[in-house]
Amino acid sequence: MRFEQSKPLQSNVLVLNRMFVAVHVLSARRAFCMLCKGVAEVVHIEDGIYNTYDFTGWLAASELKTEFGERRDHEDWIRSINFDVEVPRVIRVLRYDRIPKSVIKFNRRNVFLRDEHRCQYCGRVFGSHQLSLDHVLPRSRGGKSSWDNIVSACLKCNVRKGNRTPQEAGMKLYCKPKKPRRSPVMVQKINSEKYECWKNFIDAR
Repeated sequence: MRFEQSKPLQSNVLVLNRMFVAVHVLSARRAFCMLCKGVAEVVHIEDGIYNTYDFTGWLAASELKTEFGERRDHEDWIRSINFDVEVPRVIRVLRYDRIPKSVIKFNRRNVFLRDEHRCQYCGRVFGSHQLSLDHVLPRSRGGKSSWDNIVSACLKCNVRKGNRTPQEAGMKLYCKPKKPRRSPVMVQKINSEKYECWKNFIDAR
């Protein structure tokens, strides 16, 4: 079986363990491999009802959706030589009970996502290339590079603050920095229409 269209195959799929607990996010390509091997099933929510499908069942459901013209713009579809199949948003691994430890990487991208690309001094939203990372308590004063001491700052505000605390510079923080409970990348995806169904399995607060 050969799939075309690499972009849909790179979209994300939420993985649940056998107890329906979210444990991982992987590519659609990897998800289809697991479905074809029979080690996972699709979990699809329709009108508040949770349905599960093996690969054959999901393929049949995709064919019916195509036949009745029920495809939606935010869905991803894979076209193979013989059929079209919808990319599932959630799959469940049939023989996995563990809950891996949640590790949120502290990096530039996640700080910008946590702060919603908003300068934490002037409150304006910027593109990533227009933002920098600022130590609330300057490093020269013992400030650490950590979730509760690093914020997003536009270049103008970063220069204005300089090697001072916000109070010394006469500036106020838009939000107090803290470590997010969930991966900022995952929260960003949940807030999009494409991955909205993940909210049924993930608390994004």
